[in-house]
Amino acid sequence: MFNSKDSKSAEPGNSGTNQIMTGTTLTGDVVCDGNIRIDGTLKGNLVAKGKVVIGPSGIVDGEINCQNADISGTVKAKVTVAELLSLKASAKLTGDISTNKLAIEPGANFSGACSMGGIVKEFSKHGAGSEKSESKEKTA
Repeated sequence: MFNSKDSKSAEPGNSGTNQIMTGTTLTGDVVCDGNIRIDGTLKGNLVAKGKVVIGPSGIVDGEINCQNADISGTVKAKVTVAELLSLKASAKLTGDISTNKLAIEPGANFSGACSMGGIVKEFSKHGAGSEKSESKEKTA
């Protein structure tokens, strides 16, 4: 089953989606090179070079830094998204948002400040913006 030639996600170099399933609580920071879906609970910071999906039962209590994000669950965090942040109807987000594009469905609950467009901080290994992009952001 795991060594099947038909299973593309098992092949080296092919990026699958990391998952934190319902009923799982993870405490600590998570860094991933690809996509991640959270249906359980994450108590810590999340840095993903790909897309972050927070399912309807998903809970994140910590900062999120990613390329794209779809949020349907509960997030208590500062959220930094380089491209598109989509808040689905069941989303409950408490925290500040920094993104290039924002889509909010009717019914979504958002409480915090929102900064759109301009330069979103570059990723580092641990999610902090580089000094170079911060200085560009201040002078723009």
